[in-house]
Amino acid sequence: MTDAERIRQLREELTEYDYHYYVLDEPLVTDEYYDRLMRELRDLEAKHPELVTPDSPTQRVGGQAAERFEPVQHEVPMLSLDNAFSEQEMLDFDRRLHERLGVDSDRPLQYCAEPKLDGLAISLLYEDGLLVRAATRGDGRTGENITANARTVKAIPLRLKKPWPQRLEARGEVYMPRDGFEALNRQQIEKGQKTFANPRNAAAGSLRQLDPKVTAERPLTYTSYQIAQLDGADWPPTQYDQMLYLKSLGLPISPYMERLQGIEACFDYFRRIGEQRDDLPFDIDGVVFKLDRVDQQRKAGFVSRAPRWAIAWKFPAQEVMTRLLDVEFQVGRTGALTPVARLEPVQVGGVTVSNATLHNMDEIERKDIRIGDCVIVRRAGDVIPEVVGPVLKFRKPQFRKPVMPERCPVCGSEVVREEGHAVYRCTGGLGCPAQRKEAIKHFASRKAMDIDGLGDKLVDQLVERGLIEDVADLYALSLEQLAGLERMGEKSARNLLEALERSKSTTLPRFIYALGIREVGEATAEALAHHFGDLQPLMEASEEALQEVEDVGPVVAFNIVHFFAQPRNRAVIDKLIAAGIHWPKIDTVDPDSLLLAGKTYVITGTLEHYSREQAKQRLKALGAKVSGSVSKKTTAVIAGDKPGSKIDKARKLGVPVLDEAAFEELIGTD
Repeated sequence: MTDAERIRQLREELTEYDYHYYVLDEPLVTDEYYDRLMRELRDLEAKHPELVTPDSPTQRVGGQAAERFEPVQHEVPMLSLDNAFSEQEMLDFDRRLHERLGVDSDRPLQYCAEPKLDGLAISLLYEDGLLVRAATRGDGRTGENITANARTVKAIPLRLKKPWPQRLEARGEVYMPRDGFEALNRQQIEKGQKTFANPRNAAAGSLRQLDPKVTAERPLTYTSYQIAQLDGADWPPTQYDQMLYLKSLGLPISPYMERLQGIEACFDYFRRIGEQRDDLPFDIDGVVFKLDRVDQQRKAGFVSRAPRWAIAWKFPAQEVMTRLLDVEFQVGRTGALTPVARLEPVQVGGVTVSNATLHNMDEIERKDIRIGDCVIVRRAGDVIPEVVGPVLKFRKPQFRKPVMPERCPVCGSEVVREEGHAVYRCTGGLGCPAQRKEAIKHFASRKAMDIDGLGDKLVDQLVERGLIEDVADLYALSLEQLAGLERMGEKSARNLLEALERSKSTTLPRFIYALGIREVGEATAEALAHHFGDLQPLMEASEEALQEVEDVGPVVAFNIVHFFAQPRNRAVIDKLIAAGIHWPKIDTVDPDSLLLAGKTYVITGTLEHYSREQAKQRLKALGAKVSGSVSKKTTAVIAGDKPGSKIDKARKLGVPVLDEAAFEELIGTD
């Protein structure tokens, strides 16, 4: 085979692999094999520069930095979409279309729906199958030529698959997946450079770099949503068929696209996508609904800036601006002081937010946040709201930087910063009421002792009235003491006493976790319990012996030894045992001998016969690890009803997916 023939073969192979990876989500080869072929092609093209073509996979990166972007006149305007924010506005949209199309109101219209990606809209122009131009939306009529940068995005094909049309303009969204965004920000921090506020800003900033080599380093991808121009082929009759046609040419489309009958089906789709929103691998800010039939689209027409036949139903905003009124410091169960932003109340993601985390003083310094600033607040799902950063254009000279107090705001003890750590801690220990409260709340939490009915406000009352000083005192509480508390009648008091009695029968991993030893989470508590078999050997273990346990390093080992060396902690444990807390003894086994030793599983969706926690414990009991994210090292994904995006990533990586029956067979359930 000649070098020219091999070059042609390599280009075809690599282009096919890109199509399967980015469009079909079905990788055909490993990354290592793909990279090997790419290196071979680069070497051959370096040897034969006269054979290099614009559509070669090697030509995605390169070119000189531009001084500016050239303007591009859109032949077909890139219009924006009208927005809806409620079911009523969607009903009005549907009613207007029925009236304009002359369709009876009892006859449902057919829609095509897909999630609204939060990225940057672009236009891709192909002539005779070759990408000749990429442009931003701009003002809708004039955009910017970003062809050199778009060529670096691997999801955008440089040449279409055959049979291609004579001319095609596809439109879509360039965006940055969440994991890529997080990795990029970590790199920015390591380089001492400014981080990006969100994936959309990161995508827009990356695509508009004057140097395409910078764009090539950014984790961007692309999804198509529209055909704007098509010559030399029949125009597909529906929006749904348009997307399938683009996919056949090698352009990625949304895997979540659906064809829907009637407005009620639209409501259902919006709810389903909303439920999956936080599990998706990318940010979305709503759902786009389009009339499916192209003839109906043309009849419905346009207003000056938007089509009448499409609408974006937006989710409640997850990022908003508000005023930072003050910064206060909360003391946690380990004595850590955490800065908390006190905000002008604002709706974020459908919830009123007046407090948000600022993480630590290093983050405040890095983000340059000052009291009085107008700040951006982000909230996603159940995640605690956080302050993303200030809006500097609204800053005034009198706004001041937050300062870490020298004394604990609760007990007045000295506050110190551990060497090499970002955390400041109160030195008051359990003598600090705040640390006592947080330690008790942690002890009672669901994954610890699971004391139902012992909420935060009740713990506050118990500590403030001097009824308890440590967790062991919980088991000495009387009906009279509890019934006399605010909002606690006799029935509630009896229920709490019953919950306390039930909690006495626990497991060793739960008890170890409930003690609140620094940096000992659920997984570490589980590993310690199975390694030592009982509490006494654990309490007597040296740092060296502890480091023989998987996932226990020098810092965790030091924390464990230091915890059990404190006479007060030993006394509390003795009181708990005397109160009747007990657990079944664990037979220590060689972890490598267990059935699923060395294997890693991910659980997604809802199982019929097991809670997520029960399934997790069954797998761990057989020696497996249970992870929250899918990677190439994942043994299998266990999928129940309504699985999230993890199942899509598993399929993309070639990771096996097991249903509940296969899971039960795996763990040996009849």
